[in-house]
Amino acid sequence: MSNPLLEDRTWPPFNEIKPEHVPDALDALLNQAREGIAAIVANPNPDYLNAIEKRDQVEDLLSKSWGTVSHLNSVCSNEELRKVYNEGLPKLSAYSTEMGQNEDLYQVYANLSMDGLDEAQRKSVEDSLIDFRLSGIGLDPHTKKRCGEIDERLSTLQANFSDNVLDATMAWTLEISDEGELAGLPPSALDLLRQNAQQKDKAGYLITLDFPSYIAVMTHADNRDLRRQVYEAYSTKASDCGPHAGQRDNGPLLAEIVNLRQERARLLGYSNPAEISLVKKMANSPREVLDLLEDLRSRALPQARKEVVELRDFAKDSCSIEDLQAWDTGYVSEKLKESRYQFSQEETKPYFPLERVLEGLFDITRRLFSVDIEVEDGAETWHEDVRRYVIRRSGEAIAHFYLDPYAREHKRGGAWMDECRCRQKWSDHELQLPVAYLVCNASPPAGEEPSQMTHEEVTTLFHEFGHGLHHMMTRIDVSTVSGINGVAWDAVELPSQFMENFCWQAELLPSLSGHVKTGEPLPQDLLNRMLAAKNFQSAMGMVRQLEFGLFDFNLHLQEGEQTAQSVQELLDGIRSEMALIPSPPFNRFQNSFTHIFSGGYAAGYYSYMWAEVLSADAFSRFEEEGLFNQQVAADFLNNTLSMGGVRPAGELFAAFRGRPPQTDALLRHCGIGQK
Repeated sequence: MSNPLLEDRTWPPFNEIKPEHVPDALDALLNQAREGIAAIVANPNPDYLNAIEKRDQVEDLLSKSWGTVSHLNSVCSNEELRKVYNEGLPKLSAYSTEMGQNEDLYQVYANLSMDGLDEAQRKSVEDSLIDFRLSGIGLDPHTKKRCGEIDERLSTLQANFSDNVLDATMAWTLEISDEGELAGLPPSALDLLRQNAQQKDKAGYLITLDFPSYIAVMTHADNRDLRRQVYEAYSTKASDCGPHAGQRDNGPLLAEIVNLRQERARLLGYSNPAEISLVKKMANSPREVLDLLEDLRSRALPQARKEVVELRDFAKDSCSIEDLQAWDTGYVSEKLKESRYQFSQEETKPYFPLERVLEGLFDITRRLFSVDIEVEDGAETWHEDVRRYVIRRSGEAIAHFYLDPYAREHKRGGAWMDECRCRQKWSDHELQLPVAYLVCNASPPAGEEPSQMTHEEVTTLFHEFGHGLHHMMTRIDVSTVSGINGVAWDAVELPSQFMENFCWQAELLPSLSGHVKTGEPLPQDLLNRMLAAKNFQSAMGMVRQLEFGLFDFNLHLQEGEQTAQSVQELLDGIRSEMALIPSPPFNRFQNSFTHIFSGGYAAGYYSYMWAEVLSADAFSRFEEEGLFNQQVAADFLNNTLSMGGVRPAGELFAAFRGRPPQTDALLRHCGIGQK
């Protein structure tokens, strides 16, 4: 039986891949890679082409095949696929450690002549030398071995953490037979809950912990007891509390993850994991990160406190809620926004059907960067909702992407961009174009009605498309530094958050909208009300993000052994200084904080705020010189989107903006500290 994972195809054969293909393919590809590396180090006269480029080639199919498996495990997971995926992680970790600690391979890089190499090739070699050091290349054999054991264990723990969150999300549902219990929910939300029930062969309505379902209840349900019940289930996922207490509990896992990261940092000569995190980031020191977060907190907290006082007063006067709780804030906030601005996100949904939003998004991209985007009919995908697109410049394809827009069962929550193929030009091959996965969890179609997005979901789509542009618009031909590869992690959110700004431009919003029944654009009155409400509780939102960032960074600055309880105490301490509405004792937010425990943002969640500063400042140049000023767009393309990781992010930003980044634009965009 042929194995599709062993074939180097232009497009992943999603529908041919079976779980039983994975173990044999992985073993074969790892063996091929090891044989290729052995041949490289045996070469008495290594140079860039026969060593560095050759290594990239021998590992390319391994990377693409496993990337496809990993992607499928995220978007259409099942028990069999997850089993073989998790069994493969230790093998990959062992291979990574083996290569990272391979003294002979290291010497090839260390002794390589840089003469004649272009900028991308040099940066690729320099980055690899840093990676060797962070893998423990200079350590004694015993310490090297321990680093490898830690890496292997972490890969398993982090995958288990993510699995537990997905399983806990799917495990809880609530059947509602009496529509009266759902008073306050708009028709679109009722349709979604009714469809949830039908898909499970149940009558009535079914509330799940998928985000569209959860947020609908928390924002609109008049039934306070129902809100509390759903909030408790959501905030105790994979923990020792809540309706499934003790099942899939991530508490012990997150403590072990932090302790292993601490141990590994010490073995490598660093004081803590935060220091390792910053080795390849824009920020130069933990102090610099904390100073930024503290500065933004000092700016936002006074206004946030005023916003909470307003919310509590409104809860008492208009909602008869004397003791505002965490499960009330979304509901009361929505009522206050409706009262103050006569605006609700729900009101925007009929005007943002997915197809119209995509037309507007693609038109903005065309006007900025002179490219055309078209759907590729008949492309093989992993689900009927998924489509593949091609990006063309002057008629020539430069990139492709898959779009998976809707929430569904067995699909990981959240939204993300991932690489399917990287741009790469080897000396003896044709150019490989970049291909991206763009994944969202927007509200799916309900019955005969097409998907209708809130403006917040539109913003999420633009965010992920910004990541996609960073991956796809690259002009770098070395895969290890093309697209988002090699980019400082605290700058990688710059393009994504930059693109969000276009969702708020009054002159563009009509072109992004078209009523699902009439095709009419967003009415001027609704547009005005939405823009007026843009910065509603913006300071509260910023403080919430700062809370996450401070928790993550301080957690990875800790010394001494951590337990689930000590992690909870650290979070409680940060909340005591920042949280404006206390979290209930059962809240276990950290147990589903996949960004830092399984998603690559460990000691890096601050990157969202760091990059918010960059993106707001970058967009302010567009505001000053014109949204579609071709010179400004070309400068952004040439100094950000196309450059990959070949130059330091700070250097590229200064080349675009003419100076280092400043926080003023972010605060202005958020309406914080403005008179």
